[in-house]
Amino acid sequence: MGWIACRRKVAALLFLALLVLAGPAAARAVLQLNSGAQPVSLADAGDAWLDDSGKATVEDVARNPNLRWHHTAADNIYKLAGGKALWIRFTVPPTTTNERWYLEVIYPGVDRVEVFVKNAAGEWTSRVAGDSIPVASWPVPHRHPVMPLAVSATEPRVHYLKIENGTIFGAPLEFVSENYLGYTEQSVALGLGVYLGLVVLAVILAGIGGVSLQDKGYWLFSISAVMMWLCQATLTGLAGLFLWPNWAWWNNMAPQISPLFAIASLQVFFAEVVSLRERGLRIYRALVAGALAAFPLAIYLMITPDVMERLNLIVLYVCGASIAGLAVVVWAAMRGDRYAPWLLLGCLPVAVGAGFPLARAAGLIPVSFMTQYGMQIVIAIELPVLLIVLALRSQHRREHVRRIQGLDRIDPATGLINAAVFHERLVRLIARSQRLKFRSAMLLVDIGNIDQIRRQFDPDSARELTLRVAGRLLSVAREIDTVARLSDHRFGVLLEGPLHADEVAEAGPRIVARCLMPFKGRPLEWSAHVRVAQALIPMDGTDPSQLIGRLETLLASAPADSRRAVFTLPRSSTPAALMS
Repeated sequence: MGWIACRRKVAALLFLALLVLAGPAAARAVLQLNSGAQPVSLADAGDAWLDDSGKATVEDVARNPNLRWHHTAADNIYKLAGGKALWIRFTVPPTTTNERWYLEVIYPGVDRVEVFVKNAAGEWTSRVAGDSIPVASWPVPHRHPVMPLAVSATEPRVHYLKIENGTIFGAPLEFVSENYLGYTEQSVALGLGVYLGLVVLAVILAGIGGVSLQDKGYWLFSISAVMMWLCQATLTGLAGLFLWPNWAWWNNMAPQISPLFAIASLQVFFAEVVSLRERGLRIYRALVAGALAAFPLAIYLMITPDVMERLNLIVLYVCGASIAGLAVVVWAAMRGDRYAPWLLLGCLPVAVGAGFPLARAAGLIPVSFMTQYGMQIVIAIELPVLLIVLALRSQHRREHVRRIQGLDRIDPATGLINAAVFHERLVRLIARSQRLKFRSAMLLVDIGNIDQIRRQFDPDSARELTLRVAGRLLSVAREIDTVARLSDHRFGVLLEGPLHADEVAEAGPRIVARCLMPFKGRPLEWSAHVRVAQALIPMDGTDPSQLIGRLETLLASAPADSRRAVFTLPRSSTPAALMS
C-alpha cells in the first residue's frame, strides 16, 4: 500500500508540474485600459460567437449559457455572408473616469456595428454605426466606427458587440482614449491631406498640359488621378465623412463602385500613352470596351441584392482589367515603345500595393495598415513617374511635329535650311545691304572629294562625311549667319554685314581649313576637301538667281586637278560694284 501511495503522490506532483508549465501558455490576456500603452488591442481578452441566423438579441445572447463562445484573436477572419452576425463579449475593468474611452472598429466598410451595455437601471442600451447608417448619425462621426465605452471606476462593465457585414469581417478591435484618438486622427489627416494635395497638384499640372499642348493623354491622366483619389477616399472612409455624410446607401455602395471606374480610366490612359490605337486597333477597341463595361457592371452591382456576388464580380473585374492593362503595356514595350518601360516602372508599386486590399476583400488577410493606406503610398510614388512620362512624350511629339511641319523648309538629314529658304534669305540680305549700304557675302561650298571617299570607303562613309561638313560649317558661322544645304554635297553660307574687307577675305580660307581638320576616330585621308566660291553683296550683283548661277558656274569651271580651294567672282564695273 505504501508503494501505491507513493505512486499516487508522484503522479500528482507530475500533474501539478504540467499545470504550472502549461498555465502561462494557455493564459488569456486581461483587458486593461492603460493610457500609457495605446492603442489597447482586444487580442484574446474577449469571447466571440457566430450567430448563423443573425436574429439573436442581446438578451438572448446574455442569458443563454449554452452558446459556444471562443477566444477572440487579432487575426481572426469571420465569414458573415448569408445574414450571419458576429457577437463579441468583453469586459471593461474598473477604470478612472477622468478620460473617455472608445472602441475603434478599424474597418470603414463594415455594414453595421452595435455596442450593448447595461445602464444604471439594468437595461440594455446600444450605440450603432456602420455603412447602413448615415455617418452624421454615428455616435462619433469618423472614417470608421468609433464606439463610446461605458467605463466605471468601481465595477467592471460587460459589453456586447454585434457586427453585421455582408461578406467577411477581419478587423482589429482597439481601445483608445479621447486624447489619443484626437492625436492619431490628426496624424492620419496629415498623411491623407498630403496625398490629396499631391493629387490636386498633379491634376492641375496635367490640366495645364492638356490645354497648352492639346494632348489627350494629360486629360486622361487627370481623370485617372481623380478617380483613383475618389476610390481611395471611399475605401478609407474619408468620402463618407466629408462628401456624403447623410447618404448611407451611397456610402455603402461607393467603395464597391469607385474601384471599377478607377481601374477603367487607368487602362484607357495606358492605351493612349503607348499609342495602342496606332499599334493595334483591335486590341485598343477591346481594351476600351472592357473599360466601358464598368458602367453596366456598376448598375448591376447597385441593383443586385447578393453581396457575395457583388464582391466576386468586383474582384474579377479589377483583377482582369489590371492584368489586361499591364499586358498591353508589356506588349507595347516588346514592340519598342519608348514609354512602356517607364509605365511599367511606375505601375509596379501599384500592382504590389493593390494586392493587399484585394486579398482583404477576398478574406485572405485581415484589415491592416497596408490594406487601408498602402494604395495611397504607392499612388503617391506613381503619380510623379506618370507625369514625367507624359512630359517626355509631349516633348518628343512636339519635336516630331516640328520636323514634319518643317520638311518643306528644313533638310531632314542635317537640320539646315533648304535651297528655297536660302533663296528667301538671300533676297532679304541683298535688300538690307542695299538699303543700309554695307558689305555682306555669300559663299557656295562644294565637297570636292566626295566621289573619292565613296570609292575608297563606302557610300555610308560619304553620307556621314556630308553630315560632318554641315557640323563644321555651323561651327564656323556666327549666330546671325545662315548655313543651308542646297544639294547632296553643296552648301550655302550667308555672312550678314556689315563686313570689313579682311573678314570677307578670311571667310573662304577659314572654311577650307576647318573642313580639312581630321575627324576623331577616323583616318587622316577621311577628310573633306571643299571648294568655296564667294561673292560680295551687293557689289557682285543684286539678282539672287543670277548671283547663285554665277557662283555655280565658277565652281563648275574650276579644273578638277586644281589645288586652288577658294574662288571669287571677277570685279565688274556696274554701279553696284562701285559701292565700296
